[in-house]
Amino acid sequence: MKKVTSLIVIVIVAAVLFFSSFYIIYEGQQAIVTQFGAPVGDIKQPGPHFKTPFIQNVIRFESRLLKWDGDPTEIPTKDKKFIWVDTTARWRITDPLLFYKTVATERGAQSRLDDIIDSVVRDAVSGRLLVELVRGSDYEVREGGGEERFEVEGVEVAKENLVGREEIMAGILDKARANTPDYGIELLDVQIKRINYVEQVRTRVYERMISERKRVAAQYRSEGEGEKADILGQMERELKEISSEAYRKVLEVRGGADAEAAAIYAEAYNQDKEFYTFLRTLESYKKSIQKNGRLVISTDSDYYRYLKEAK
Repeated sequence: MKKVTSLIVIVIVAAVLFFSSFYIIYEGQQAIVTQFGAPVGDIKQPGPHFKTPFIQNVIRFESRLLKWDGDPTEIPTKDKKFIWVDTTARWRITDPLLFYKTVATERGAQSRLDDIIDSVVRDAVSGRLLVELVRGSDYEVREGGGEERFEVEGVEVAKENLVGREEIMAGILDKARANTPDYGIELLDVQIKRINYVEQVRTRVYERMISERKRVAAQYRSEGEGEKADILGQMERELKEISSEAYRKVLEVRGGADAEAAAIYAEAYNQDKEFYTFLRTLESYKKSIQKNGRLVISTDSDYYRYLKEAK
C-alpha cells in the first residue's frame, strides 16, 4: 500500500514538474525568461518551449503592430497660429529583453513614446507654417485663385522654402525613430490625425474663408456676366444676319413673283385687250364697292362704262 501511495506521489510530482517546465508561445507573441526576477533570455519563435520549473518564469509580449495615440496638444505654428494637434503612431517590440529592462511593460512603453513623439511633433509644428501642415507636397494654386503670400513677423517666406505635410511627417518619423531602439522598440510611422484651430482663432479663420469664397464667387459671377454678354452679342449678330438673309430672299421671291405676274398680265393683255380691261375693271369694282357701301361716279366716266353697257 505504501509503495502504491509513493508511486502516485512520484507521478503527481513528475506531472507537476513537467507541466511547470513546459510552455507555449503562440503566433503573434514573443517572450522573455526570468530567473529569480532577472531576465536571462528571450523567445521569439512560436511553439512549445521548456524552462526550469519554479526557478524560471515566462513573460509574454506582443510581436504584432501596436498603436500609440497621443492626447491632443495645443501648439503654436511658426506664423503664430495656435492649433490643436492630434497624433497617432504604430510601433512594435523588436527586442523583448531590452524592452523589459528599459520600460518593462506596454504601458511603460506608451508613456515613453508620449515623451518622445510629443516632443518631436511640438518642435516640428512650431518650426513650420500652418499652410505647410495642412497641404500636400503636390498642392497647386487653382487657376484664378490669385497669388499667395506668406509672412512671418513681417518677413515674406519664399515659396521654394515651403514643404508639404508628407515631408514634415517624414522628418518627425526620422527624429522620433532615432530614439526608440534604446528601448527595444521600432517606430513604424507617425501621422497627424487631426489639426484644428483653437476657439479664439477659429472664428477669424471662418470669416476669412467666407470672405475668400465670396471673392471667388464674385469673380466667377463677373466672368459669367462677361460670357453672357458675349453670347448675347453673338446671338444678336447671328439673328440680324439671319433676318437680313431672310429679308433678301423674300425680296427676291416677291420680285420674281411680281415679274411673273406682270408677264402673265402682259400676255393676257396682248391676247385680248378688251377682255383684259373688262376683267380688271370687275376686279376694281369688287375692291371698291364694299358691303353696304356706296360709290358715287359720273355717268360719263370710263369707270362707269361697263355698268352702263350692262343695262
